[in-house]
Amino acid sequence: MESLQTIKQQATFAAAELLERSKLKPGDIVIVGCSSSEIAGSTIGTDSRPEVGAAVYEGITEALNPAGVFLAAQCCERLNRAIIIERAALLPGAEIVNVVPQPKAGGSFATAAYKGFTNPVALEGIKADAGLDIGSTLIGMHLKTVAVPIRLANNRVGSAAVIGVRTRPKYIGGPSALYDESLL
Repeated sequence: MESLQTIKQQATFAAAELLERSKLKPGDIVIVGCSSSEIAGSTIGTDSRPEVGAAVYEGITEALNPAGVFLAAQCCERLNRAIIIERAALLPGAEIVNVVPQPKAGGSFATAAYKGFTNPVALEGIKADAGLDIGSTLIGMHLKTVAVPIRLANNRVGSAAVIGVRTRPKYIGGPSALYDESLL
């Protein structure tokens, strides 16, 4: 396994590249699904590593926080892929659920986010503006409707593959309709 410092740095680089390539603005939300097992070279869900989850959390927030972009941490399937997010990022009408992630029930990354956030809350779902899938965690259910994959140069964290994604408004009205290029 890579050193924790290397894992943190790889996470920072991937998040920074996502920020740059997806044109995120302050207040936008990035969903991150992260398998510490895959990062460590094991099969997803078999080798939860809190120190790896913490390193990835630190690396991603190092990139997102200065940009004013919120992190949403996806829990593992044992918590039905619930979301941990800062209360300040909640949209009106969002319904909070009562759960606290643990390394083997929620995942090491979501646990690190819960501990690292100032005022964490859990939600059943969210519609994020962009995302990072670290280790095939399937974040698609938590993205806005039209997701566009981003091929990242920084596409590995430890042994795990990283896929970036941004979203855009959907086109409506057919081929003769006008659309706003600034939204793409």
